[in-house]
Amino acid sequence: MVFRRRDKRSIGRIVLDGLYPRGGWGRALYYITHRVRRLPDTPHKIARGIFAGLFVTFTPFYGLHFVLAALLARLMHGNIVAALLATLFGNPLTYVPIGVVALKTGHFILGTEFDEATDTTLVDKFAGAAADLKDNAIALFTDDRANWAQLSQFYNEVFLPYLVGGIVPGIAAGLAGYYLTLPVITAYQNRRRVRLKQKLAGLGKSPAQPKDRP
Repeated sequence: MVFRRRDKRSIGRIVLDGLYPRGGWGRALYYITHRVRRLPDTPHKIARGIFAGLFVTFTPFYGLHFVLAALLARLMHGNIVAALLATLFGNPLTYVPIGVVALKTGHFILGTEFDEATDTTLVDKFAGAAADLKDNAIALFTDDRANWAQLSQFYNEVFLPYLVGGIVPGIAAGLAGYYLTLPVITAYQNRRRVRLKQKLAGLGKSPAQPKDRP
């Protein structure tokens, strides 16, 4: 396969590379921008894919960003590969500020209060919601009573504000990515097209014939 790695990575190596890629984030960013510029598609479709990927990173659907970005790019007639690459904007360095911005915006829109300690208790609320799902699934087959208290708290204090509040900054980030990448990709493809024409023109010239000696 084209994208199969030659060296198989362990689970620990995958986690470490996700937290800090080999060569650093600067090299990873250069690789992503290089891949985006060389995508075989029109600049507008690539830019629309960038919009889709950036927008999805501001949603609380962790683990589904790739799927949602691909679906949104398809609906927008954008480049799906560009959308998948753009979701890498959401990484361990950006998830906390993205979450704080989305939560604050969401609570403001909903008219509720944002707890400044949310970033320190967010893991506990995720864990509590997961525990409710597990315990209530077991309760279906036992005599235990279902309890949705922690899941309800997670929905009201985290998920819903995050979902609502991520729309505005998500659109802003998507539009910024669209209008920043569109001229860059257009200029790159134009230069590449000119170089290709010059190369083909050079190949089409016949070599000079040697002069006949007397």
